[in-house]
Amino acid sequence: MLAAAILAAGESRRMGSPKALISIHGKTFVQHLLDATHHPRIGLTRIVLGADAEDIRSHLSIARELIVINDEWEKGQISSIQAAIRSLPDAGTEGLILCPVDHPLISADLVANLIAQFDSSRKRIVLPTFRGRRGHPVIFHSDLFSELLHASPDIGARQIVWAHESDVLELATEEEGVILNLNNPESLRNAQEKKTAH
Repeated sequence: MLAAAILAAGESRRMGSPKALISIHGKTFVQHLLDATHHPRIGLTRIVLGADAEDIRSHLSIARELIVINDEWEKGQISSIQAAIRSLPDAGTEGLILCPVDHPLISADLVANLIAQFDSSRKRIVLPTFRGRRGHPVIFHSDLFSELLHASPDIGARQIVWAHESDVLELATEEEGVILNLNNPESLRNAQEKKTAH
């Protein structure tokens, strides 16, 4: 069984309002990622909130048990990854697929392909690339959870990727959504104007 973590704990300063609640193409960022990660291999989902957590939770019509509160969200994204890992059961989780909330425009097909590659390749890190650029979401094998829990806040999960380059599988995709970081009004406007490959 795999777990999925939607990382939505940041302050959304540049966007001006919580990214978890912003809509694009008729759905909130969170709902896009919930839909994309609906897969038979994904048995657990965690939505990690931090800044304005209670307000955001009150506007999300999702089960409370899916939500994890990261009280240390100011330490950056790695603190949300660590909160997600700590919320998982002690055994039975083979890996974690990390979905930053500001990369909502990914498809269920892409996630299914990443999972298929993770299962068949036995690589411990699987990630998508768009025209040579690495993107999101990234799957980490549970063997790497301990390293993620001890990663430096300054470098974050990239530290683990760099340390295990020989164990990284890149999946090329034509979905630009894997590199589209919708973290300000301009990037949101641009993405709304041109529907990405979906």
